[in-house]
Amino acid sequence: MLSRPKPGESEVDLLRFQSQFLAAGAAPAVQLVKKGSRRGGDTNLDHPLLQDHRDVVTLDNLPDLPPALVPAPPKRARPSPGRPPPEHEDPEERLNRHDQHITAVLTKIVERDTSSVAVNLPVPSGVAFPPVFHRSQERQGKSATSGKRSIFAQEIAAKRVSEARVPPVREVVSTLDPLEDPNLVAFLRSHSHVHEQAGEKATEEQRPGGPSVEFTGEEPIVPTSPSEPRQEDELEPEAPALAPPVTPHKEWLHMDTVELEKLQWTQDLPPLRRQQTQERMQARFSLQGELLAPDVDLPTHLGLHHHGEEAERAGYSLQELFHLTRSQVSQQRALALHVLAQVISRAQAGEFGDRLVGSVLRLLLDAGFLFLLRFSLDDRVDAVIAAAVRALQALLVAPGDEELLDSSFSWYHGALTFPLMPSQEDREDDEDEDEEAPAEKAKRKSPEEGNRPPSDLARHDIIKGLLATNLLPRLRYVLEVTCPAPSVVLDILAVLIRLARHSLESATRVLECPRLIETVVREFLPTSWSPMGVGPVLSLHKVPCATAMKLLRVLASAGRNIAARLLSSFDLRSRLCRFIAEAPQEMALPPEEAEMLSTEAFRLWAVAASYGQGSDLYRELYPVLMRALQAVPEELSTQPPQPLSVQRIASLLTLLTQLTLAASSTVPESSSDSAEASLSATPSLITWTQVSGLQPLVEPFLRQTLKLLPRSENWHALGPVPTACLLFLDAYYQAWSQQPSLCPGDWLQDMERLSEGLLLPLLHPPTLGGLWDSLGCCSPLCNPQSCVPAPEALPSLVSLGCTGGRPSLSLAGSASPFPFLTALLSLFNTLARIHKGLCGQLAAILAAPGLQNYFLQCVAPMAAPQLTPFSAWALRHEYHLQYLALTLAQRAATVQPVLAVNAALHHSMVLALLSRLLPGSEYLAHELLLSCVFRLEFLPERASGGPEAADFSDRLSLGSGRDSACGRGALLVQACQDLPSIRSCYLTHCSLARASLLASQALYRRELRQIPALLLPVPKEPLLPTDWPFLPLIHLYHQASDTPSGLPPADTVGTAMRALQWVLVLESWRPQALWAVPPAARLARLMCVFLVDSELFRETPIQRLVAALLARLCQPKVLPDLKLDCPLPGLTSFPDLYANFLEHFEAVSFGDHLFGALVLLPLQRRFSVTLRLALFGEHVGALRALGLPLTQLPVSLEYYTEPPEDNLALLQLYFRVLVTGALCARWCPVLYAVAVAHVNSFIFSQDPKSSDEVKAARRSMLQKTWMLTNEGLRQHLLHYKLPNPALPEGFELYLQLPSLRQQYLQRLTSGMLQNGESET
Repeated sequence: MLSRPKPGESEVDLLRFQSQFLAAGAAPAVQLVKKGSRRGGDTNLDHPLLQDHRDVVTLDNLPDLPPALVPAPPKRARPSPGRPPPEHEDPEERLNRHDQHITAVLTKIVERDTSSVAVNLPVPSGVAFPPVFHRSQERQGKSATSGKRSIFAQEIAAKRVSEARVPPVREVVSTLDPLEDPNLVAFLRSHSHVHEQAGEKATEEQRPGGPSVEFTGEEPIVPTSPSEPRQEDELEPEAPALAPPVTPHKEWLHMDTVELEKLQWTQDLPPLRRQQTQERMQARFSLQGELLAPDVDLPTHLGLHHHGEEAERAGYSLQELFHLTRSQVSQQRALALHVLAQVISRAQAGEFGDRLVGSVLRLLLDAGFLFLLRFSLDDRVDAVIAAAVRALQALLVAPGDEELLDSSFSWYHGALTFPLMPSQEDREDDEDEDEEAPAEKAKRKSPEEGNRPPSDLARHDIIKGLLATNLLPRLRYVLEVTCPAPSVVLDILAVLIRLARHSLESATRVLECPRLIETVVREFLPTSWSPMGVGPVLSLHKVPCATAMKLLRVLASAGRNIAARLLSSFDLRSRLCRFIAEAPQEMALPPEEAEMLSTEAFRLWAVAASYGQGSDLYRELYPVLMRALQAVPEELSTQPPQPLSVQRIASLLTLLTQLTLAASSTVPESSSDSAEASLSATPSLITWTQVSGLQPLVEPFLRQTLKLLPRSENWHALGPVPTACLLFLDAYYQAWSQQPSLCPGDWLQDMERLSEGLLLPLLHPPTLGGLWDSLGCCSPLCNPQSCVPAPEALPSLVSLGCTGGRPSLSLAGSASPFPFLTALLSLFNTLARIHKGLCGQLAAILAAPGLQNYFLQCVAPMAAPQLTPFSAWALRHEYHLQYLALTLAQRAATVQPVLAVNAALHHSMVLALLSRLLPGSEYLAHELLLSCVFRLEFLPERASGGPEAADFSDRLSLGSGRDSACGRGALLVQACQDLPSIRSCYLTHCSLARASLLASQALYRRELRQIPALLLPVPKEPLLPTDWPFLPLIHLYHQASDTPSGLPPADTVGTAMRALQWVLVLESWRPQALWAVPPAARLARLMCVFLVDSELFRETPIQRLVAALLARLCQPKVLPDLKLDCPLPGLTSFPDLYANFLEHFEAVSFGDHLFGALVLLPLQRRFSVTLRLALFGEHVGALRALGLPLTQLPVSLEYYTEPPEDNLALLQLYFRVLVTGALCARWCPVLYAVAVAHVNSFIFSQDPKSSDEVKAARRSMLQKTWMLTNEGLRQHLLHYKLPNPALPEGFELYLQLPSLRQQYLQRLTSGMLQNGESET
């Protein structure tokens, strides 16, 4: 047998062993083989080996590959020959399928392989924590050698023994020869210092108060048994012993010093701290977006504890979720986005309330969440894209917005909506933009906005910022290429709908995005599809989707041009025919989806018909529409009513309403040759004969639903149907009356039949009484708190959300009476306009007590609701009801006399409504000015003793007998006679932008060919300012200021006189109309009359009117509200206006008493001293022209003399003008009395708290007064007693000074004489 080499053999011996082995020819123990490919199956051993391949030595019973000791990249397993893998199975989906819980995503930590390492479990112990062993104790308790040990173990043991015998570093240093190398000594010393610090740090970590104890927040842990002996003499008695998960053995390498801080993650979670203070804590959310309480104790298997900070608290903070969105693991990114989406949804729903400090949405957006979502959309993992789309939908689409707008589609002008865009836009070239066409305005884009980065745009408008990041092409790619899940498709369509509602510009960009609308129409509105059953849908592609149809409807609402392009370029006519021709129950779709798809098809056609488009489909689908109408009675009889069916029926009736109006539209006369003019001149393809048979089918629906009026639940469920029926009848009779070839007697007779048989019975009190009574409860105008924006509302992202949601008893609720009553009043107005004989009978509806009480609440002085997106939407519908009711009252007033009480209430309501109308209602404001505001029938005071009562009131308040021909009563009579001229004046100066007025006129007069869009202007503010009665005066002032030559505008006297007449009428008979205009603002407007030119205020009518208005401002009940120090609307600074007023008075007044009265009114003691300093310091020359007698002063003299003046500079000015003679009782009696009173009070004041400067000035002023040579002034200053306007001087004098004043004066004068003698 051949021998093997042994240790110590030389190289010669090894060569000899090799020669013996080769000579014997024995079989080798190993064999050289070629390393085959892992993918090539079994290795062929007989295959000749190639020399350029690497040889591998294989040993028996050993694997080919070494065990993996470090994390290795995942490798694809070799497929089994008998079981080939699925061709289209994603490995990631296979892993997710085997995943059992969400914690698998958060705990996917790759560690080193310890499968081949033996684990020694600790010995069970009865104590809470096992004792800590030291190596010294371990060596003492064990024998030196147990069993056979390897050479490696023996070398190690010898090394430890030798190290143990090495003296400490300090001993080595002390034994070194001083002549040794100093660098070596320094090295040993530093090495010793490092080891000492490390030892102290390790010891410190085990003491109470270290990081571990502070982290847990509990008191130091002590043993459970106090009598148990401690085995650690070095530790303090109260030190907690943190035991490692396993007991270290001395055979384990590098376990001699246990680093406990690195083993913290292996310990159990610290106990949950019970927060007893009111300190703010970091908000944490569950995986469902719920806000977790700080002290909630949840089990760890829910996956809510995988975070470092506050490890004992369940849930994740926003910062941790943000960090997780940047993870390299796609499941973690998708999970973080999903949680953030849930948090946003709950925040917008108001679930957090006041539990959080600040706004969650603002915090997320400030942290860059918007662009994080945009980056996530570019991810390559479908799950991350789906989560990003869901979060984007949760951010942009507020809950309930679309539901609210859809439910109001069949209301009176319900298809018209405000753009959901911020109103804080730059108001550049407002007048030019008003005259600009909407289509051109959408295409025009300022260069500054185009160059701004998306982050700046998003700060002011989130939608604009997103559109600047190429969001639309990415969404198109996701829809077209990735073919996402149905939920992702619905979220993307919801986002596109929100973008289309933003503005005309956004809707145009959605339409013009390459292949976006083509993809939506092709993939989600196919004309043929496979039958769909009830249950979850795996894919929405090639399946009709109602949300896709709604997207097209919202786009069409943005403008008539967009609607025309949709109908012509995307073959929507064939798709409308496809989805309308088939009943919902016959479609091979789920029932709810079929109902919504049919409803949206009707609405899209109705929107197109509102522009006069799509009329050619009526002939093709006429049998279908008739069949649908015949099925309505049976559907209305279904109990309980189905909401989707009710909405579909209401949408069908709305469509028929628009088609009926299209049959009545006439070709407008237009001289323009533009393309739009030629398009609007296209005659309608629907004739009256084609729609005349609809009324007999629709009227029974109204009768059927009105029978359910006493049953509130069924009535509320069917509410949209009777509303739509009334609006259809309104349009039907309007179109019928416009047919020139038909006999008027036919429609007049049919109107009488409808009124007697259906409408007039509704006027009985029990029928509609409940609806009228609930107006005040549901009114947003009477309940301003219902329009307060939601806590999470963002100025850069408009939504219709509000605090409190939308309860049933509100304008937007299911029990709201506004939709039905507004439609009823619209029908009444149409019938009263066409048939004058029915006007008086139909106007009886205005006598309902509930309506009268509602009007009284609306005209009462109250704060206007904050103009928010929801309040603008709600107030617009409320103003429709008010306008229609007032228009009916105006029509009735021309036919029959109206009670004075009701007429005054209606007029007050007209004035209040005029100042509240929002953009988009320009035509309503114009009609109110034209027919209601200046109507004599609405001023019953003219014929019921109003002028005489005004004169009597003035005599009582002023205490003087004025000439009756110049009194306020005569002025009011003259104003009532001049109402036509007054109306003409205000129609000129309150005119609105022509383009906006024409667009609004086309909407409300139902001129379909002229309607530009169903998107209203942005509601920045009401159409007219609150001080609109003063607009003519303000315009005169601005025109005079802007005229370089200084010439007054034409007809200045007439314009000023008409405006002052109307303001006097309002001040006298409608004071609540000017409640929103502060008295100081009214005074400023009156001052503008004197600043127009140098002659206007001299006109006798102007003098009388201004004097009457000034007397109204100086009433005792009004004067306390005259506050000149507060900010005034439309005025930057009242002191600046007053300085200009003084300058003008000094130049052109020539002592005019009325002008002087306006100068004196702001000089009262309670107003700012700046106004008095302006007169006595800068315009002293004006004092000579202020000759207003004391008897004509509009306010009491005490307002100027009390309390005493305390401004030293003004007092010195008073004394100077008195001494110099600039202020004399002959030419300025009022201010002379005022100056004397204040100087007298100052020189005899003995306030001990006065400063030395004031005391010196007082003594000096008194000395100079005593030495005055003007005996009259000296007597007045020293002997002044009380103000008395009845006396010539304006005040009373002491015959003899009081004793205190006399003594004080003697002391002062004696001191003066002594000083004088000493000087001599």
